Amino acid sequence: MTVFMVTLLTGLVAGVVGGLAGIGGSIIMLPALAIFLGYATPDRSEHHLYMAAAMLVNVVVAYFARVQHAREGAVRADLVRPILASMCVSVVIGVLVVNVFDGTVAKNALIGFILCYCLFNMYSTVRKLPEPQPHQQRGGRALLLGIGGLTGFMAGFLGIGGGIVMVPLMQWVARVPLRQSIAASAAVMWVTAIIGSVTKLSLLHTHGQHWLDALALAGPMALGAVAGARFGAWCTHRLHLPYLKAAISIILGASAIKMAYDGLSKFRARQTDSAEVDRAPGGQGSTTLTPSESP
Repeated sequence: MTVFMVTLLTGLVAGVVGGLAGIGGSIIMLPALAIFLGYATPDRSEHHLYMAAAMLVNVVVAYFARVQHAREGAVRADLVRPILASMCVSVVIGVLVVNVFDGTVAKNALIGFILCYCLFNMYSTVRKLPEPQPHQQRGGRALLLGIGGLTGFMAGFLGIGGGIVMVPLMQWVARVPLRQSIAASAAVMWVTAIIGSVTKLSLLHTHGQHWLDALALAGPMALGAVAGARFGAWCTHRLHLPYLKAAISIILGASAIKMAYDGLSKFRARQTDSAEVDRAPGGQGSTTLTPSESP
C-alpha cells in the first residue's frame, strides 16, 4: 500500500472517530503512522514529524465536527470562551516543552497516555455512570479555565487535539452533559489546533525534519478526515456512545501495545548487534596485543 493510501485511510478513520468522540483524531493518526510508516532514526525524530502532521489534520477534523454539532444546537458559548482562552496559551507551552525531548520520549509518552485513556474508557463503560443534567453543572469560569489549561498542555505535549482530555474532564469534573462536552471540545479544538500545529511546524528543523514533509503527510489525511469527521459528528447524536467507546478503546489499546512491542523489539535488536560487534575480532570488547606484548 502506498504512503498516499495509508495516510488517506488513516485520515478517514481518524475523522470518523474524532467527530464521534469529540477528539481531534491524533490518537488514531499517530499510532497508524508509527505502525505503517515506522521510524528510520534511532531517536525516533520522525515522531515529531508525525505529530506536526496530525495536529494539522486536527484543524480539519474539529472544524467540520464543530459545524455539525452547531447544526444540532449542542455548542454552548459559555463553555467555549473560557476554555479557549486558557487553551490557546497552554498548547504553545506544551509544544515548547516536548520539543526539548527526542522522538522516543514523545512516542513513549503517547503510548502511556493511550493505554490510560483506554482503561478509563472501559471503566466508565462498565460503571455506566449517570449522564449529568444541565442543572447539575458545577464550578464556574475558574474551573473551565483550568480544564482548558490542562487540556492545552497535554495537546501540545502529545501532539493531539485535546478532546480526549477535555471531554472526560468536562463530563466528570464540571458535570457537563456528554454531547455538550463533545460539541464544546470540537468548537475549541479547531482554533487551538491551528496555533499548536503552526508552533510545531516552526520547530521541526530542530529535530532534522522539514515542515513540507509534514504537509505532505497531512494533505491526504485531511482529505479523508473531511468526510469522516462530519459522519462521526452526525453519529454522535444518533448512536449509543458507550459501546462505541469500548470498541474504540480495544482497538487503540492494541495499537499502543503494538507500538510498544515494535519499539522493544528494535531496541533488543540494536543491543544484540552491539554485543556482536564487541565480541568480534577488533571490536570494542576485544583486546589486541601489541608486538611488545606478544609472547
